[in-house]
Amino acid sequence: MKIFTAAQIKKWDACTIREQGITSLELMERAAKACTQWLLEQQVSQHPIHVFCGKGNNGGDGLAIARLLLENKASVTVYILESGKPGSDDFQANLQKLHTYTSEIHFIQPGLNFPPLHPGDIVIDALFGTGLHKPLADLGRELVDHLNNSGAGIVSIDIPSGLSADKSSKGNTCITASHTLSLQAYKAAFLYPENNRFIGNLHLLKIGLSEHFEQTEPSAFEMLDRSIIRSFTRHRSPFSHKGHFGHAALLAGSMGMMGAAVLASKACLRSGTGKLTVFIPACGYDILQTTVPEAMCRIAGDKHLDSLEIKDPFNAIGIGPGIGTEAETWTVLKKICSQKKIPLVLDADALNLLSMEKNRLGQIPPGSVITPHPKEFERLFGKTSGDAEQLKLAIQKAAALNIYIVLKGHHTAIITPLGKVYFNNTGNAGMAKGGMGDVLTGLVTGLVAQQYSLPEAAILGVYLHGLAGDIAAEKYSQESMQASDLLQCIGEAWKTIGHS
Repeated sequence: MKIFTAAQIKKWDACTIREQGITSLELMERAAKACTQWLLEQQVSQHPIHVFCGKGNNGGDGLAIARLLLENKASVTVYILESGKPGSDDFQANLQKLHTYTSEIHFIQPGLNFPPLHPGDIVIDALFGTGLHKPLADLGRELVDHLNNSGAGIVSIDIPSGLSADKSSKGNTCITASHTLSLQAYKAAFLYPENNRFIGNLHLLKIGLSEHFEQTEPSAFEMLDRSIIRSFTRHRSPFSHKGHFGHAALLAGSMGMMGAAVLASKACLRSGTGKLTVFIPACGYDILQTTVPEAMCRIAGDKHLDSLEIKDPFNAIGIGPGIGTEAETWTVLKKICSQKKIPLVLDADALNLLSMEKNRLGQIPPGSVITPHPKEFERLFGKTSGDAEQLKLAIQKAAALNIYIVLKGHHTAIITPLGKVYFNNTGNAGMAKGGMGDVLTGLVTGLVAQQYSLPEAAILGVYLHGLAGDIAAEKYSQESMQASDLLQCIGEAWKTIGHS
């Protein structure tokens, strides 16, 4: 699912109107019906409803919703934020219609008291939409503060008022919605953790916008869905043998951190790779041979990785889970990075080693995949003012270093060197536990070994990882689930995407 900018959304509406031979007012009515249907399904008509409208098209949506709710016998009062300017044409048309249904239409102006609201009331926020390009000020900001402090439940139409669709709204005054009814598609603003408190529960409502526009309009951002995942997953030939599915290598573990090596190794094998060799320190040899009998082991040190000799023709190498940050381990990592033929997946302590000195970043071979969480990213590339700025920096660094960055989070972002960003929509808060990143490293490494392209492996690995997490949460609860539970659910995740 493509994620369009505010300007592209405006073009999408215009294209729909042109293609389908409808008016903008008819499209607004379609959007209002979708929102009203959702509201009625939530039984909001059992509560007093207060619809707050600006004088643009978002406000026009609000007026149409108010009329449709009145047709369904709801108790509705409408408030219009006066701007001193005429409303949009579609706003004015809906206001004229609404006058035939109710006289409970009030204008909010400077110097007047805001209407009293109570817990149990429902507020429909239709003040400002995706066309807003600056922070709220004066009366608009005061009204939003009043609504946020009222205790009423707030439902925002398309986007919470005050929130920019395309850029960070950190530090700005915005509606804190209980629910956001987004028309047709995600907005980039919904994907930044710093905006989460404004959005509440997000609901996508389809309103029949042009499919042709969606398919042909380029977009830098895209939300993963099952159709994308299925487009490049591969089915196995009945005549396959293990040599067809690659030989993966993992460099993992150190004294006290062998669990990371076990988790990464098991996940790598669950990815479907044909063979796996794990380079570990001697202190973990018995552990790995016992817990992961399918993996071959090579000793590369005593208590941590401090020596390495690679002779096998590996198809992918993953390095980082639990390896520690000893000086000798940096020598091993540097040796791995100096080879240019085998694709690398770098995570955890490999990233910490790289961040210790700024000149080390140049050691990352072009075409590598790195999988930092936000703090690891910060140590690598520096602090930013917020989530949106961190994503912007990640796009710049992926291009400059010619690497793929998997920036982990609620909507993990897979960033390509060409600036394309894929956001993931699987996974849950139960995965905020140690070991989850080790599982992801193993998955991605195993997929690269199977000759999936680097972006395919990163996308598929992240999606499967989150989907297995969702399955584990359903079985064990978000609170109880552990990274080892995730491993048991990877097979079910493969089945869920229709791969086997």
